[in-house]
Amino acid sequence: MESGCRRTCQYSGVHRESRDLRYRSALTMRPWSNTLKEKLQITAYEVMEDPLEIRPAERPRDWMEKTVDRFAYRCLPLAFANQVGWDVLCPADFTARWNGKDDLKAVQIKFHGESSPAVSSHFGHGVLTFTLGYVFRTTKSHNLWIKGPTNSPKDGIAPLEGLIETDWAPFSFTMNWKFTRARHKVTFEKDEPICRLLPYPRHYAGKFDPQIKNLNENAKLYQQYVSWRESRMQFIEDLKDSESAARKEKWQRSYMKGEDQYGNVFAGHQTKSQMKVFQRR
Repeated sequence: MESGCRRTCQYSGVHRESRDLRYRSALTMRPWSNTLKEKLQITAYEVMEDPLEIRPAERPRDWMEKTVDRFAYRCLPLAFANQVGWDVLCPADFTARWNGKDDLKAVQIKFHGESSPAVSSHFGHGVLTFTLGYVFRTTKSHNLWIKGPTNSPKDGIAPLEGLIETDWAPFSFTMNWKFTRARHKVTFEKDEPICRLLPYPRHYAGKFDPQIKNLNENAKLYQQYVSWRESRMQFIEDLKDSESAARKEKWQRSYMKGEDQYGNVFAGHQTKSQMKVFQRR
């Protein structure tokens, strides 16, 4: 697509390019088999001299580390989501500012040290663009969800998201962030995650049959929920007593351990996700 055409999709987190590209080399994930013996693979083909680095998603977050007793990590859904997928890293230290106007020059970028052509103002309208430098290929019928780094808020700017059919499209794409207020400086540091890559089966969400029911219609779940709710309310009340077992325990660990309030353990429970490293083949 030519530049003018690209700007028609400026509110998407990504854009596609149709110019011919030479696949100089490839970074390939080792295929693995799920229970259906289906080989799943993602390949990143380099299309520029210095593409951005890709690494497996990591659990730590600076703001979570700073919570009292690092209590944010007690929320397993939060900590687990941090680890799923791959992160694309920022190529340089810089500060960006948007003056509130729509033209390309409205976003000013100041590098702190070595500059990078991968960071630019391409679309206007307060959008900051990162050129990743790859064409991706995924297993048939698997898209690639492009989003911002999970649970990593940044004041004054927000990541845009896109879902791309990378099993067939011969196009590269960019990662874009939209300023949320004008005349505010935003800083990105070298090697901080600026993009999360998540494979996503095509039509997956659309196959679900969504329903709303009264909890009383599921007698077993009703009893489980009521029992948990009463236990939870009692625990919160006991926390007020400095001599209570709840105060010593500090928090309930049932979900973290993958068990219900009766001690029944779910065999498929996960607490960690270990993504494989992109390897050069």
